[in-house]
Amino acid sequence: MTFAHSVHAEWIKLRSLRSTWYTLVCLFGVGLGITALAMNSAAKTYAEDPQAWDPTNRSLTAYIVAQLIIGVLGILVVTSEHATGLMQTSLIATPRRHRLLAAKVVVAVGVAVVAGQALMFGAFFLGQTVLAAQDLPHARFGDPGVLSAVTGGGLYLAAIALLAAGLGTLMRATAGALATLVGIVFLVPALAGLFPSWLRELFFYWPTLGASAILKTVPDPDFPHPWLNLAGMCAGVAVVLAVAFAVFRRRDV
Repeated sequence: MTFAHSVHAEWIKLRSLRSTWYTLVCLFGVGLGITALAMNSAAKTYAEDPQAWDPTNRSLTAYIVAQLIIGVLGILVVTSEHATGLMQTSLIATPRRHRLLAAKVVVAVGVAVVAGQALMFGAFFLGQTVLAAQDLPHARFGDPGVLSAVTGGGLYLAAIALLAAGLGTLMRATAGALATLVGIVFLVPALAGLFPSWLRELFFYWPTLGASAILKTVPDPDFPHPWLNLAGMCAGVAVVLAVAFAVFRRRDV
C-alpha cells in the first residue's frame, strides 16, 4: 500500500464518521454565531477606546472556541480507532506505523486548513457586514494587515488541529487529550502570572497568547512579531508530533 493509498483510506474513515460532520457543523454554527454576538456589542467597545479599535480582530474572536472544536476533530482522527478497537485492524493493513500515523496527520491538517480558512473568511465578512450596518468603522479585505490576519487565523487553527492529533496519539483517549488541550490553550494562559520570569518567554509562542497575535491588525506591543510567534508555536507542535510518532512506533497498539 502506497502512502497515497493510506491517506485515501484515512480520509474514507474520517468522512464516514458522523461525529466528523457533527463537529464541522458545530464549528461553523458556533463560530459564526459567536461572531454575530461579538459584533452586536461592538459599539460599546469602540466608544471606550477608538484608538485601539481593530474591526478585523473583533470579527475573528470566534477562534477562541473554534480552536477547541477543531481540536476535537484532530483528536478524533486518532482516538476514534482506539475507542472502537479498529486500530489493530489498521495496523494489520498498514504495518508501517509511521506511515499510518503520517496519513492520519495529513488528513487532519488537510481538513483543518480548509475548515479553518473557510471559518476565518466567513467570520471576517460576516463581522464587517454587521459593523457596516451599525455605522461603525469596519475593515475591507484589501486593507493593510487584513489578509495576513485572516489567513494567519486559519493557519493557527490548523496548527491546533495538529497539536490535538499529537495529543490524541499520546493519550489514546478523547477525554484525556481534550482535557490536556483545554489546559494548554486556556488554563496555562490564565495562570501565566504565577510562572517564574524565566518561563514566561515561552508565552511568546503559546496558543491564545503570542501565537494568537497573528489575528490582529493593530500592532500589539507585547507581541510585535506575530508571524514569529506563530512559527514558534508551530515548532512546539512539531516537537509534540515527533514525540507522538516515537511513542506510536514503540508501543503495542
